[in-house]
Amino acid sequence: MKLTWTDVQTRRLKELNADELQQCSTFVSPEERDKAFQKLNQLLVEKGKDHLKALRDKYQRPGLCRLESKLTEKLTENGFVQVITPIVLAKGLLIKMGIHMDHPLSSQVFWIGNNKCLRPMLAPNLYFVLKDLLRLWELPFRIFEIGPCFRKESQGALHLNEFTMLNLVEMGLREEERYERLEQLTAIVMKVCGLNEYRLTPALSEIYGSTTDMMAGQPEFEVGSSAMGPHPLDDAWGIHAPWVGIGFGLERLLMAKEKRSHLKSVGRSLTYLDGVRLNI
Repeated sequence: MKLTWTDVQTRRLKELNADELQQCSTFVSPEERDKAFQKLNQLLVEKGKDHLKALRDKYQRPGLCRLESKLTEKLTENGFVQVITPIVLAKGLLIKMGIHMDHPLSSQVFWIGNNKCLRPMLAPNLYFVLKDLLRLWELPFRIFEIGPCFRKESQGALHLNEFTMLNLVEMGLREEERYERLEQLTAIVMKVCGLNEYRLTPALSEIYGSTTDMMAGQPEFEVGSSAMGPHPLDDAWGIHAPWVGIGFGLERLLMAKEKRSHLKSVGRSLTYLDGVRLNI
């Protein structure tokens, strides 16, 4: 009978960013397993220390910060204007997105009193900005925002209560151009992230209905989702021009690129620094 890692050993290996092959090792005896664990644990600890040394001596900024800078540079090179909007969101803006108190997403919102919350997404603020920019700027134009969002998510390998979103929107396209442009914009982001293998697939969203998701990683998971307008939600904001919008989770992009087993290691953390657990 083949033996696998114990639960305690498996948890430790995941914390140390062991890859899928290392996590799936099998053994013929407990003695062989424990000896292999000690050897692999030490190897991963040394690898983590080397990574932290490189962070101190070379990179000086965690991968999440470096990715945000690279995306900002590339998007502005491609004609996008960066905007920054408040983290505290008015309840009325969520209602305009169709998120009433009985909506499934309402239970995931971090409420501040009765009428405000920590933003669970960037879209409401971007809609608010777009309705004014459409009066001030000629079409076409492009904007984006990168910033933290907050949801009471289940604490699984692909979820965090605090995460970083990139939302980009291009206004003023012809309707027949939208999907091709969606593919082009996805390619720009994926190239910056160093993700050459990905795919676009139809999906359903609780807010936007029919969407297109961006899938990457091994095993594959969602790293982004997109929608197109005109959309029924646009009416609440007085927006009627065709558009394409994509939202990417930066931690998920980084997780896919670096082949991490969980988001916590690459996100905002007191336990991890640039993907390395500090209690090694």
